[in-house]
Amino acid sequence: MSFRINNNIEAMNALRNLGRVSFEFGKTVTRLSTGLRIVTGADDPAGLIISENFRAQIAGLDQAIQNNQDAINYAKTAEGALDEVSRLLKDARKLAVAANNTGTLDAAAIQANQNQLRSIIESIDRIAVQTQFGKKKLLDGSAGIVSHVIDATNYAAINIGGTFGGFTVNASGTVTVQVTTAATRATITGSVDLSASGLNTIIGAGTFVVNGYTFQTDGTESLQSLLNRFNNSSGQTGVTFNFNGTNVVMKSNDYGSNATISFTDTAGRLNAAGNATAAGVDAIATVTVTTTNGATSATFTGGRNGDSGLRLTDTYGNSILLTEAGNVAGAAAAVGRIEAGSAQFQIGANAGQTVSLSLTNLLSSNLGDDVVSGENLSTIKVTSTQDANNALLVIERAIEQVAELRGNIGNFQRNVLESNLRSLGVARENLTATESSIRDADVASEVTTFTKLQILQQTGLAVLAQANTAPQAVLSLLR
Repeated sequence: MSFRINNNIEAMNALRNLGRVSFEFGKTVTRLSTGLRIVTGADDPAGLIISENFRAQIAGLDQAIQNNQDAINYAKTAEGALDEVSRLLKDARKLAVAANNTGTLDAAAIQANQNQLRSIIESIDRIAVQTQFGKKKLLDGSAGIVSHVIDATNYAAINIGGTFGGFTVNASGTVTVQVTTAATRATITGSVDLSASGLNTIIGAGTFVVNGYTFQTDGTESLQSLLNRFNNSSGQTGVTFNFNGTNVVMKSNDYGSNATISFTDTAGRLNAAGNATAAGVDAIATVTVTTTNGATSATFTGGRNGDSGLRLTDTYGNSILLTEAGNVAGAAAAVGRIEAGSAQFQIGANAGQTVSLSLTNLLSSNLGDDVVSGENLSTIKVTSTQDANNALLVIERAIEQVAELRGNIGNFQRNVLESNLRSLGVARENLTATESSIRDADVASEVTTFTKLQILQQTGLAVLAQANTAPQAVLSLLR
């Protein structure tokens, strides 16, 4: 056995083990304080990947559950309105039956029934037009409006909602667009002639400010190098620089009035004017679609609310997005389609998990229109026996149509949405349990480990203290 004082191996061993225990003790404290077994990727890389995927699914399920609840409320709103329409139709049928009793009613009484019937029909139309879920109308035929592009070369997107030009969109048809003004980019052409040496021109010392970003030259830099620096920052400045053989040309990256250029050249190296500004032009188009007022046109303008000059909108939130190829003034052309059909709901956590509900146009002109030639609910009268008989047939058919629609809504709510909501709840519960088993800490196990490491840490400190005093035994050899 040898005795050394320069290197205390026992103390180094105790310190190493104490450090390892302290490290594990710190991890255990973190797990107990957060309640998580995996706090960072280093704790369990594979487990982190799996649990993050589960968390993404759980978040999707949470939103899907909310979507289902919103869809149920949507359906309840429509069904509640239809319930009132059913009541009004039953009152209308009573009036038709009463008006046909001409043996006891005089002309004034029959006219009173006619007036009341007209009031009922107006109420049905009011319900059809005004029933809304938020800002979305449900029973005027616009609830399932979907628009899509048929000219993908010139149009990137078309979005037409339920209201256009102040009228309701409730029928399928084409979207016709005529671009009357093409959008332009802001452009500034420098006034300094650099044609003598071209891109090899040495730019004198100076300061340039491009849309608030400052660039400086020291008098030794070539024009090519300076333009490269400008263009390397194009993502921040929003401006691209080029050389046309004589002058420097600045052009905004985006189209429209919101894409501006402000260029300051303190020494007049590229532009003798010093400070120059420019703005682009927004595109303008006339868009025509079919509404309750027939073919309806509206002006769409780019650049609204900070949009690009190629994204054109109207005052009702409808929009079209031009491609660069489509940014050309020209003749009107059919570029899109509107499909009036089913309202779509995302009821699952993944792509493609959607369902749809068709809510037809409930205006009186569309009710009871297939039983008496030339007659519908909006045209019925009860001022004669024949009119009253026809009115009864039309009203009875309208009652059937409304009842069928209510049944479809009820079936959608009960057998699709409510059933799916229960399934989503079970899926979320089990997925959360799986994610928890991977990510969450087992507190009982961690407390056991915590206690063990706490004792080992205290023991290690005591042993380290003893190991540090061991070399003092060498002193006894010097006495």
